[in-house]
Amino acid sequence: MVSERGLQVLRAIVQDYVETQEPVGSKSIVERHAFGVSAATIRNDMALLEDEELIAAPHTSSGRVPTDKGYRVFVNHLAQVRPLSTAQRSAIETFLADPADLDDLMARTVRVLTQLTGQVALAQYPSFARASITHLELVGLGPNRLLVVLVTDAGGVSQRIAVLPVDVDEADVAVLRARLSALITGRAVSDASERVALLRVPSEARPDPALTALAVVIGEELEEFRQEKLVMAGAATLARREQDFRGSIHPLLEAIEEQVTLLRLMSEMVPDEHGLAASIGTENAPFGLGEASIVASDYIAQGGTARLGVMGPTRMDYPSNLAAARAVARYLSRMLEEDETRR
Repeated sequence: MVSERGLQVLRAIVQDYVETQEPVGSKSIVERHAFGVSAATIRNDMALLEDEELIAAPHTSSGRVPTDKGYRVFVNHLAQVRPLSTAQRSAIETFLADPADLDDLMARTVRVLTQLTGQVALAQYPSFARASITHLELVGLGPNRLLVVLVTDAGGVSQRIAVLPVDVDEADVAVLRARLSALITGRAVSDASERVALLRVPSEARPDPALTALAVVIGEELEEFRQEKLVMAGAATLARREQDFRGSIHPLLEAIEEQVTLLRLMSEMVPDEHGLAASIGTENAPFGLGEASIVASDYIAQGGTARLGVMGPTRMDYPSNLAAARAVARYLSRMLEEDETRR
């Protein structure tokens, strides 16, 4: 059992190691922190922390560094999420103001988050599975080419060029638009997908090859709406921070490229009562990311929640990164709520 002072010593070791990047010794703790006890007493506390596998010696020096278990105890019990400065909050508000659309808003969100933290920023898109189709548009681009535009009430927009097996004129396009709009407009994405699927196989009752081709394109786009999606920024920070990782950063780069692993990991993180979550070092080993930590915050969209956060080395400033994720998440939630109200 670690004493209360021992836990405060752990806090000091984590804070000093994150700041200095050097193993922390008892003498420096006495000099930098007001414990009111001798270096010998601090050494005894450090020995107990080491017995509990909360700190470790990276080499034969007297300094110690936090273990992944130590970081977990720090985050769970000792880390105080720091409020952002007025300048930081103003930067978030300015950077996210007046986005062109949802894609622009999400791209700005991860860019501002990586600027605040210096880490790789990740954000799940709001789920469109519960959204409804509000508009379908067909725009002629040529005799047999149409631009298909789908819009949902959650802000999702899809644009795709359909190449038809037959030529169509403006009157044909108007008929196709009317038939398809009547079929899916006002319907939930899942319902619309099922309805369009009925048109994807031509039959004697539906001999229109243009309608069948459009149904295939629209069905594929509706399936995209139902898929989880992740947007990221700041991958270059991994190269600049490579020395902070104990091993190779290649698994992290592969995860960024593939996205599926990161989506699973972020979805499985368990938030606290404030919607904040952290997954640290070896806790990520099942995902092949045992060298990294992820901290995240939930945000509210379309009556549900999604998650944004940052990924970096285990030696990260957890309180500051959690604060940045929370602040950006709150602002994003507010913007999405205001946009929903306007619609």
